[in-house]
Amino acid sequence: MADHLPPALLEACVVVGASVDKLREVCQAVNSNGAPEHLLLEPEVLHVLAPPFVSRPQNESEVMRPRGKRRRSFLRRKREQPHSAAAAAAAATHSQGGGAEGRRGSEDVSVPKDIDLMALPQLCFPDGLQVTNEQKDEQFHFLVFTDVFGNKSHGVVMQCYRPILEGTSVFHNGPGSSKCSTLFSAFSFCVISKYPYFTALKDCLSCLLVQLRTCRLSDMEERVKEFAAKLTLVPVPPPGQLHLMFTLRPLTIVLPSSEDKDHPAIDLDLHLPFLCFRPQQLLQVISCLLQEQRVVLFSSDWARLTLMAESLLLFLQPLSWQQPYVPVLARGMLDFLMAPTAFLMGCHLSHFEEVAAETDDLILINIDNGSVSTSCSDTLDLPHIPPAAADCFTQRSQSLQIHFDLDQCHHTSCTDINEQRAQRRAWQQNVNHDIQRITLELMVNIFRDVSSHLNYEHRVFNSEEFLKTREPTEQLFYKKVLETYIFHSFLKDRLNRKIDNYARMELGTRSEMQKMKAMVEVPRRPTMQEIQARRKSSITENRLNKRLGMSLPNLGEAQTISFQRNTMLTRIIVSDPAMRTPPKPVKVFKLPDFPASLSFHSVQSYYSELIQQLCKAIFSIQNENSTLLARFYYLRGFINTLCSRRLDALSDFQTLYKTDTAIFPTQLVTWLVDSLHRDERQQADRRPELKRLILKVKTENEKPLVQPDDHVKKFELPQKHLHQDEFVRCVQECGIVKDVATIHRLFDALTDGQPQQVDPKLFRVFYNFWKETEAEAQDVNLPTEVIDHLDNSECVYKLSSCVKTSHGVGKIAMTQKRLFLLTEGQPGYLEITKFRDIQDVKIASAPFLLVRIPSLRIQTSGRPEVFEANLKTETELWNLVVKEMWAGRKMADQHKDPQYMTQALTNVLLMDAVMGCLQIQRSITAASKLAYFDKIKHEVPMMVPKTTSETLKHKINPSLDLAEPQTVHVLLYTPGQLTCNNSEGEMNPKLWVALSGGRVVVFDAASWSMLQDCIQVGESQLNCMLGLVQEQVWIGSQDSVIYIIDTHSMSCNKQLTEHRHEVTGLTVDTRDQHNSQQTYSCSSDGTILQWDSVSLKVKRQLHLSCDRLSSIQIHDGTLWCCCGDGIVEMKKSGIPQRRMALPADLGSMPSSFSSFIVMPERGQLWTGCADSGELCLWYTNNHRRPSKRISLPGSSGVTCMIRVKDQIWVGCRGQSGVGGHCDGQLRSQVLVVDPQSHTVAKELQAHSDSIQTLCSAEDRYVLSGSARRDGKIAIWKVE
Repeated sequence: MADHLPPALLEACVVVGASVDKLREVCQAVNSNGAPEHLLLEPEVLHVLAPPFVSRPQNESEVMRPRGKRRRSFLRRKREQPHSAAAAAAAATHSQGGGAEGRRGSEDVSVPKDIDLMALPQLCFPDGLQVTNEQKDEQFHFLVFTDVFGNKSHGVVMQCYRPILEGTSVFHNGPGSSKCSTLFSAFSFCVISKYPYFTALKDCLSCLLVQLRTCRLSDMEERVKEFAAKLTLVPVPPPGQLHLMFTLRPLTIVLPSSEDKDHPAIDLDLHLPFLCFRPQQLLQVISCLLQEQRVVLFSSDWARLTLMAESLLLFLQPLSWQQPYVPVLARGMLDFLMAPTAFLMGCHLSHFEEVAAETDDLILINIDNGSVSTSCSDTLDLPHIPPAAADCFTQRSQSLQIHFDLDQCHHTSCTDINEQRAQRRAWQQNVNHDIQRITLELMVNIFRDVSSHLNYEHRVFNSEEFLKTREPTEQLFYKKVLETYIFHSFLKDRLNRKIDNYARMELGTRSEMQKMKAMVEVPRRPTMQEIQARRKSSITENRLNKRLGMSLPNLGEAQTISFQRNTMLTRIIVSDPAMRTPPKPVKVFKLPDFPASLSFHSVQSYYSELIQQLCKAIFSIQNENSTLLARFYYLRGFINTLCSRRLDALSDFQTLYKTDTAIFPTQLVTWLVDSLHRDERQQADRRPELKRLILKVKTENEKPLVQPDDHVKKFELPQKHLHQDEFVRCVQECGIVKDVATIHRLFDALTDGQPQQVDPKLFRVFYNFWKETEAEAQDVNLPTEVIDHLDNSECVYKLSSCVKTSHGVGKIAMTQKRLFLLTEGQPGYLEITKFRDIQDVKIASAPFLLVRIPSLRIQTSGRPEVFEANLKTETELWNLVVKEMWAGRKMADQHKDPQYMTQALTNVLLMDAVMGCLQIQRSITAASKLAYFDKIKHEVPMMVPKTTSETLKHKINPSLDLAEPQTVHVLLYTPGQLTCNNSEGEMNPKLWVALSGGRVVVFDAASWSMLQDCIQVGESQLNCMLGLVQEQVWIGSQDSVIYIIDTHSMSCNKQLTEHRHEVTGLTVDTRDQHNSQQTYSCSSDGTILQWDSVSLKVKRQLHLSCDRLSSIQIHDGTLWCCCGDGIVEMKKSGIPQRRMALPADLGSMPSSFSSFIVMPERGQLWTGCADSGELCLWYTNNHRRPSKRISLPGSSGVTCMIRVKDQIWVGCRGQSGVGGHCDGQLRSQVLVVDPQSHTVAKELQAHSDSIQTLCSAEDRYVLSGSARRDGKIAIWKVE
């Protein structure tokens, strides 16, 4: 059981000192020869105290006994016996039960299997065990142990001195009692924990010291055992905002919780490095760690070494140190510094000169004087952290308030030590929070652009292109960092799309330009705004003509280049409220006082009292704070497990599904289920929530174990011929483009007239040409007069050679919006045309002497003259380019979809690259295969019907970051006021989009920018969504679970598991504020559950007999249920009132109701069928009145319906020959029906696949989402 339980605070308490024999020899030598001046003894483990200290009695009269030899033993043999023999003897003694014969020549000390005691004596006495002729003050230092799997244990050591009595040790009383000339020997008490509670454990040992000073030597062993046993009763708080407090006389001690399960608890003073080092030196140290150097810390105080090392590693988060880590090296361990690998170790300052002289290539950090040097020189010659990030860190550091006394000058002096300690803890919590924010910001500023060079589908990091985007002075630093294990681990998290503090800060501190680029697919070129910023920067730094080989246009990924990054950092340095958020408020829960004795019944009484206090805490916040509530349930489940109340423990852990699944202890729950007795299993079967939990655990255990894909690849150019699938992978990996359909067209272009495979040499030429073109774009140096004519967001994507035109001589420049002429001589700007204004483009020929030169003619609306340019050999390419951009702009304007324009832009850039890498005689033919929009312009009428054009406002692509479009299964709009009264600020409205595979994307509905590109909600298809005023979004899934997303944290940390089948519908009764708490859900088997949306408890369960229940609605307190063959009106009591059956002519067909609308004030019920192009109107106030059928033009079936104001919006499947085809794909329609005249008022065409979902945005807009061949969301204006 102990292997499955989360460890308590204490893992072991070890006493280390000199053996009885050694002390006896010292006494005899002193009595004979007098006391020596300096004497060092070999330290040994004297005693190990480890849980369990008590066991369940065989009978009621038996009390709990001290822990016996229940695990492997550590035996200390005489010194002449080698360690291997000692280990063998230990195993033999343990297997034989540890009889008296086995104990005569050795002392049997039990030890947990995870602790290796061989090196512990040296670490407890790193300077050696001293015998002195005067008593010294107690000293503390800290240890960290790391096993071969990287798991850490943490130790706090207290050294104290005791007078030597002849023939005795600290735990071994002998007959002798005379003192040996007032000699004192050191003893160490080492408390070991799985958790880094350095301050708390130091406080605990300080409390033990108070008792040891006053107790008799004969009582010392019992006091230490009692101390260790008490610490094993202290549970470790779960991750979150709940801290635990307990009293160990005379102090009150607090255990802070970790922020989340991926981060350790922080129980040390993070400002200590800022007291020891200036910001510049601290940056040097962090740089050394990021580059995985061989780093050695030095101090004359052993305690500083571990505290400093732990703080420095915390400063690196989210990067995690992967190399050997030994913060304290005893004098006998200095050979560790000869290790050839990178490491972080700590030594006493007295070894500084010795280490520096005998070991090369070490980074030597003197904590005491704040210096950083190398073993070869007094200065550090390593690449520095990029200056922009370093300057930001320095300015932030200078604003830190790191002196407690200064902060307390105006406060009243505390007369109570625990009150003073509480003030200090609160101050330290705030300081630690500020320091973590500053160091996290440093990591974000260093690695911000990494995500722009990742390919998530193939898990590739294009390191070469990333390095090209760095300043020349920064490249060596990044080159070293990119080769480290610590960065490799960081890449894994980024490729796994981990949402941690780093990801949240990176997203929250993006510049406006980065946010804009995230909205649409924009290839990477410097905008006019960026060119202006670069020009200003060049006044002080000569970087204007720096060529940045930017990574290629992975459309939709935000990019920043050096000047923009510096501008962004300058913005962050300015006071930014988002960067100065206070720490989250914490709740401190006080544990009961420890029991007076260690009997079994006393400990059980202690646990019972703790459970009672947890019950009171749960009751007091039942419906207020679900996050805090989850922590109390977790603790109560843990204590119930310790008390063998397995069913109660499972019930507590099951509640975590409704409060916070992030802390659900999967392994512990699995062990509890497997350990249930037969009678307990029978009781569990009678409790529905436990039966569901047990079934879920067993189902999960039966699934095959799938190892997560954690590999990271570096992009490499192919070495062999590429077939189409391999070509798609390579193009996506190198970041040229993601869209599979576009890559297929590129493949056709490169294989024009050749076997269907791409030669690796051709791919390399194509890749290099693309990169060179992109790099050259960075050198475009436009005059200010030209920039003033362009929009801030415009970029120059193509520039011709100098040619003669009808407007004069110059270079033709192309942006995403227009063509203009850069005139020669005195640089100037002459606009040729905007793409949306073009009327005609054609190739002509201009006479020149005796020959005719090919030229390009462009006719612009509103201008009588035709622009003509003698482009010579470039004419055919520019003809393709201008026509494609013209067609893309027309489609973007007609369909209100900016992605058409950016897709056309990508097609143009690909054409240019194909022309550059293929032989001239066939290159224009090959490039023309990429002219996608110009081609479909001739195949499909580009004009959108007037009604559609007037009603359509905008289109967005939720699959922007994916290689292929995904089906939009459900849409949900939540207004900005969807917050509780205690919300700190206004929230923008949001659009929640459910895609395939449980993926949820969130848009800001004010700007239509993407807020979250992926919230993973299970792995199954999502069927329905509902927004509630409790800052929750409920999502029903095919896997029978209702997932709940917190609208503030954007995380899914709650689940409702009461349904047994696919959840198909959600609705809420909003008649008044009280009833808004009543939410209903339904599943396909006909089950309907009524929920209290605050407590998340089922208030009532109903059942409707039907083949498939697909949705529910509530109107005027009546439930309306959509079944496959009918619509059922049901009272809240569950009694069906009436049923509208499928029309007779459809009943014989494999058809079913797909959706319905109830209009109570009109007495109307509108229904639609999946395989019928009609709506059916039923009159609910007159049962005898026959239903009416309304034909839907161009529809082969109804997929969804919503009511908006006094209109009915209907999503349909398209019908062959209606609405036209787009690239061979069927167009579907959104129809607006007038319920008064029973006619179709509008026919709207915007999707090339069936409409899957509709939702209303405050009755001002309607949003429609379509299936995967289209995968877009259209936004319609409601009139």
